[in-house]
Amino acid sequence: MTICHRGHRRILVLGGTGFVGRSFVARWLADIGPGTTLVVPSRHAARARALASLPGVELVQADVHDPARLAALVAGCDAVVNLIAVLHGSAARFERVHVELAQQIGAACRRAGVRRLVHVSALGVPVEGSASAPSNYLRSKARGEQALRASGLDLTVLRPSVIFGAEDRFLNLFARLQALAPMLPLAGAHARFQPVWVEDVAQALVNSLRDDRCIGRTFECAGPEVHTLAELVRLAGAWSGHRRLIVPLPEWAGRLQALVLGCLPGEPLMSADNLASMRVPNVASGTVAGLAELGITPAALSVVMPPLLSGGPGSEDLRRARARRG
Repeated sequence: MTICHRGHRRILVLGGTGFVGRSFVARWLADIGPGTTLVVPSRHAARARALASLPGVELVQADVHDPARLAALVAGCDAVVNLIAVLHGSAARFERVHVELAQQIGAACRRAGVRRLVHVSALGVPVEGSASAPSNYLRSKARGEQALRASGLDLTVLRPSVIFGAEDRFLNLFARLQALAPMLPLAGAHARFQPVWVEDVAQALVNSLRDDRCIGRTFECAGPEVHTLAELVRLAGAWSGHRRLIVPLPEWAGRLQALVLGCLPGEPLMSADNLASMRVPNVASGTVAGLAELGITPAALSVVMPPLLSGGPGSEDLRRARARRG
């Protein structure tokens, strides 16, 4: 991929302390090196001290849902990366995080004269409009995309499938559950996913920002393998050394399980809204550009995750090899 680097020197990374954000920050610093500043806001900056120690990172304590604070953060930047998203909550929470914040980002960028924005959405967002989506998550993601497209900014949208990696809350969670339970009843067992490595998503963000030809385009971020949820859970158990019986639940029992889990305190393993989202296959459409158009050959789940879940020595070697590959 030929890079047409615009030369962004100050980039606001919203959601930079999260799973994907940390990988993007590391990847950008490794690829670009000195001369740029990544501004990373956090409501709990003390919990992100590791980021603050990196040269080129400016960690700022701030609530980005405060429009005045967001405007101050955007001012003076050359580009914005938006990684903020939620998987659980009420319709109002999805609206606030995925739609209202997107509108505020677009308004803040226009007022500050910041043109470039890369936004991370999700596979399964309906191209025909939010009304056709089966869940609050997908409907709000679609409206967030629409708000940013209407902003007139130089926008690139990335739509990843479920993201895996050393610190993911997906395969690692199912591995831990199987370490504790002799069997695992599973709602949505037949839902299809095309998991993508967090390092490939981070590289996609970097390449999108560096190449002006990505402006106005949408890219699907998916790995080379398609699995059902049941297959993914079985693999997580096998690779972590805790192979357990997986019991697919019928639809009515799955809805009941999701309803109960959604009522428990803390972030649920699965909610009714998650189950509704899984009605839409979380796989690449084949009609939208993918990682190959960004110069990336996606890593396979079956290559990356076994050493990571087993804790074997290959996990760190894999990370170093990918860093060298760039």
